[in-house]
Amino acid sequence: MATSNNTKLAVQELSHRTIVPETGKPCPACVAGYDAMSTSPQHGQWLRAAVLGASDGLVSTAALMLGIGAARPADPRAALLSGVAGLVAGACSMAIGEYVSVHAQLDVELAGLKQVEEARGSSMDRAGLPSPSQAAAASAMSFAVGAAIPLLVAWFVASYKVRVVVVVVTATLTLAVFGTLGAVKGQAPGGRAGLRAAMGGLVAMGITYGLMKLFRTHSV
Repeated sequence: MATSNNTKLAVQELSHRTIVPETGKPCPACVAGYDAMSTSPQHGQWLRAAVLGASDGLVSTAALMLGIGAARPADPRAALLSGVAGLVAGACSMAIGEYVSVHAQLDVELAGLKQVEEARGSSMDRAGLPSPSQAAAASAMSFAVGAAIPLLVAWFVASYKVRVVVVVVTATLTLAVFGTLGAVKGQAPGGRAGLRAAMGGLVAMGITYGLMKLFRTHSV
């Protein structure tokens, strides 16, 4: 999420293609290439990753609330509490997974930097390296923001049937916006991406709702 794709490619290049067999060190030309590639701005990648995290939180929480609501339609608190639990658990899970993933990537990049530093005989600026803590916090926050959307709109709706409609419509429209924004930041067509995101969310919510309805314990 917070890692630089250019830096990652540079490290892989150093690790697999640019080591001179006679010396066991990177060639000077490859070192220069690493310097050039490791300076690219990553603001767009951060924003795109945040949009994807928010979409994940939105889909999973909306589907969870709809599923619990289908199983216990007469108990509105059950669906709301499941949404709160999904938000907290999902944000924590995203944070932990992102921290471990980015830390592993950081280790790879540090190893590549060490090779370059040995070849150059001088230290390099490490300001652009990924931060596992920042990545974990950003991932958790983006997930929580997305998860809060269906939770907030459902909180003020008492009727079970109306709540289902409100959550589905809100989630679908928001996913379309998220999908379009993420595609635009990735320099891809926004319209089709927004439609795919909306349809994917509808499928996830529909499957969860349908399966959990088999466990229905109360009538409306």
